[in-house]
Amino acid sequence: MPPPRRRPPSAADAAALRRPYLRLIALSSTLRHLDQILAVSLASGHYPLDPAPATSLLLRYASLRAPHGHLLRLFRGFSRPDRFLRNALLRSLPLLRPRLLFPCPDSFSFAFAATSLAASCSRGGGAASYSAARALHALAVAAGYAADTFVASALAKLYFVLSRVDHARKVFDMVPSPDTVLWNTLLAGLSGSEAVESFVRMVGDGSVRPDATTLASVLPAVAEVADVTMGGCVHAFAEKCGLADHEHVLTGLISLYSKCGDVESARCLFDMMEKPDLVAYNALISGYSVNGMVGSSVDLFTELMTMGMWPNSSTLVALIPVHSPFGHDLLAQCLHGFVLKSGFTANSPVSTAITTLHCRLNDMESARKAFDAMPEKTMESWNAMISGYAQNGLTEMAVALFEQMVKLNVRPNPITISSTLSACAQLGALSLGKWLHRIIAEEDLEPNVYVMTALIDMYAKCGSISEARSIFNTMDNKNVVSWNAMIAGYGLHGQGAEALKLYKDMLDAHLLPTSATFLSVLYACSHGGLVEEGRKVFRSMTDDYAIVPGIEHCTCMVDLLGRAGQLKEAFELISEFPKSSVGPGVWGALLGACMVHKDSDLAKLASQKLFELDPENSGYYVLLSNLHTSKKQYSEAAVVRQEAKSRKLIKTPGYTLIEIGNKPHVFMAGDRAHPQSEAIYSYLEKLTAKMIEAGYRPETEAALYDVEEEEKEHMVKVHSEKLAIAFGLLSTEPGTEIRIIKNLRVCLDCHNATKFISKVTQRLIVVRDASRFHHFRDGVCSCGDYW
Repeated sequence: MPPPRRRPPSAADAAALRRPYLRLIALSSTLRHLDQILAVSLASGHYPLDPAPATSLLLRYASLRAPHGHLLRLFRGFSRPDRFLRNALLRSLPLLRPRLLFPCPDSFSFAFAATSLAASCSRGGGAASYSAARALHALAVAAGYAADTFVASALAKLYFVLSRVDHARKVFDMVPSPDTVLWNTLLAGLSGSEAVESFVRMVGDGSVRPDATTLASVLPAVAEVADVTMGGCVHAFAEKCGLADHEHVLTGLISLYSKCGDVESARCLFDMMEKPDLVAYNALISGYSVNGMVGSSVDLFTELMTMGMWPNSSTLVALIPVHSPFGHDLLAQCLHGFVLKSGFTANSPVSTAITTLHCRLNDMESARKAFDAMPEKTMESWNAMISGYAQNGLTEMAVALFEQMVKLNVRPNPITISSTLSACAQLGALSLGKWLHRIIAEEDLEPNVYVMTALIDMYAKCGSISEARSIFNTMDNKNVVSWNAMIAGYGLHGQGAEALKLYKDMLDAHLLPTSATFLSVLYACSHGGLVEEGRKVFRSMTDDYAIVPGIEHCTCMVDLLGRAGQLKEAFELISEFPKSSVGPGVWGALLGACMVHKDSDLAKLASQKLFELDPENSGYYVLLSNLHTSKKQYSEAAVVRQEAKSRKLIKTPGYTLIEIGNKPHVFMAGDRAHPQSEAIYSYLEKLTAKMIEAGYRPETEAALYDVEEEEKEHMVKVHSEKLAIAFGLLSTEPGTEIRIIKNLRVCLDCHNATKFISKVTQRLIVVRDASRFHHFRDGVCSCGDYW
């Protein structure tokens, strides 16, 4: 007799087994456990009958990081999934699938979809994520959920993750009666003064009651703007509302007072906590570090460890003294060792902080080791290493690392671009700068004021002052740094009158000048020979703006007065400053002026100061020796040269760089290493003959005094500037502009020769030396022979 046929399970059977299934799913800790439950459910026929266990199963699979395809297959096991199962899938998938919202979306559907999309964006969303967010937003509006606070909170958070603050604000503004959660989302997403203003508006509105999360969200914003008065108001409000004892609020207040420099109040609040948690310790350790109290931060870290608490990544980031690294080389090595020993190298924020610390201590080898050891490099890691190279003068390595980053398809952000533009500006690499400009346009970074300011600086330092001004004119959101960069650019090109005009425009725009503004204007006056104007600006600092001149301003004024022959006034100005603050820069400016005006007595005084302050700098010995040689004081020149020789000082070798077809070519004096050197020297001979016909005579007074005049003429003829210009003329079409970069100040003969070359070849020649730009056209230099 055949066995009786088994009855298919009914909905009632499935409902009876719901509780055991849910309990088993909740107890499962591995994907294998879930697979076994799913297998039993499918074999018994219960799975498609009851969506409640299926929903729980899908969410548990998602929490254990099951493949997304597996989640979709679970969902498709139901021919008519209910709203809860649909929402569970929306919450679990990393990308928006609009068709899952229908046919019956509710507020949970849109909120879960937005939350899921935000999670995927934080892992590297781009233009596609933004398009998906806009599509989801449009669907929510069309479905009538624009005013729903739950949906609005999720959408606003999504837009904040995408850095679309204006869109997040629009979402908020569409809700007529925002609740506390929506206000909190807005406050957490905004930064600085915007968040503070919104908090004031929330309290003033009075329709919702702020909670501890509200205060914990606004306190970092108050700390960001360092407004201790507003911080006191928020603190008083917290006391009034009975929220001041909440751990998150107390920690926020500790951080606020620390960042505003009131470490004593921060410590007082910390001591009020009955049992401070790790977050509170981190806040105070960070406060000590930010205020340069490195010893106190290390002591608190030791206390934390003694109490048996183990630091997390935030503790180490707070402890690493990136704000005041100098003098803490041993601590840097100890912290790096602790990070390695404790297994924190895989933590990007910690490794980035270690990299930054080593960069600021100019230990680039250790910085690169920390950077290379990171298994996953974040945008902040790349920025730390690139800016470290740029700030320490390793500009080629900064550019090379940026190029490597781009090849790995890592999208740069404004900080990356600004750091790399700074490196290009130092290098004078115009072609690389233009390439970065194209990337800025592609990545839609043009609205960023810091990027555009860096772009102005790059073009100015690469010789394209007109392009710099063009970018400046297109900026709608100029800040004082943008104005300073443009004024400094004019100064670098010797266009002092333009710099002063722009300074006046800045004042007319009701922008207050800073110390850096005055430095840029004085620099421009110095290179433009505008003595009286410079005096007025210098007096205006204290008389009109109560800004005390620093030693950098003094250096500019000494340079300005010295170049104009006002050596006595320049020396008297130096005497007005404390002796301890007068560094090599000031005395170097005076020595340079003595060289121009052949004042050997004052030059001896200035050089003596320089030999005491900066004994390893060979340039000062060279300047003094050249001054004696020019006055035919050969014995004094010999004494200076012998002193430099006895100290084993080596003169910085001069070199000149020229870019042809985006490829750099470097020349040194008498250089024959270039593949086309034979053609270059042959062309230079013919060019020199034409220059002599036009009236050129070599300036040999600063050449070695113990060689024949004919040999002196040959020595100056093969200077690196002339070789680079000759190569440029050979390699470009007639009428093409020639641009070269010299690492030292251009010598008198090369300056004179370049004027004649521009005349006989009818070319514009732009020269950037260690001091400024020279634009040579038709036998005249833009500096007016004032450099």
